[in-house]
Amino acid sequence: MPEIIEGVSPTRMELLSIRRKEKIAEKGHDLLREKRDALIAEFLDLVGNVRGKRTEVENKLSDAFTFLLLAQMRLGVEEVKQLSLMTQREIPLDIATRSIMGVNVPILEPKVELTRSVTDRGYGFMNSSAAVDNCARSFEEALERIVSLAELEEAVRTLAEEVEKTKRRVNALEYVVIPRLKATRKYIQMRLEEMERENFARLKKIKVMLERK
Repeated sequence: MPEIIEGVSPTRMELLSIRRKEKIAEKGHDLLREKRDALIAEFLDLVGNVRGKRTEVENKLSDAFTFLLLAQMRLGVEEVKQLSLMTQREIPLDIATRSIMGVNVPILEPKVELTRSVTDRGYGFMNSSAAVDNCARSFEEALERIVSLAELEEAVRTLAEEVEKTKRRVNALEYVVIPRLKATRKYIQMRLEEMERENFARLKKIKVMLERK
């Protein structure tokens, strides 16, 4: 049986206050439950997108490493390594946010084009081969998908935390706050009824005593 709220006075003003708090708690519980359900639906959608994006990344990386092996076989490991050093660059990201059910999740946007032409990579046609070009393009395309995957995974993590937080609030209202308010309201109603019966009995005795006099 839930405990009553400590320190309450069995008065009609207190009863009205408890009733008001109970209604607010029940309304809050309904709203939070709706939010929790909507967040879970969004979370599951994102999880499905993450699985698809991971598959894309894995497939693209598999292609890239296959082309890497071909390039190493044709040009040699050291030559491919030297060519890779020519293509190094920093990739700055713009980080913004968007709202999902009031929860801010990140948007990652590279400030540069990740997929480049052969001439933009820094090595010449004479030093290269089709396998190197295919390898570079595949890794660049994989990187595009990795950035997109990172954005989705961070959104999933953020939503998961919000779902858990909302679930705790729903459970606290459902199993602690509302039951205590209900128990307290019933306690006050019972005490007021007892006091009314006592007053009625006292008045009846006084009436009898007055009639005898």
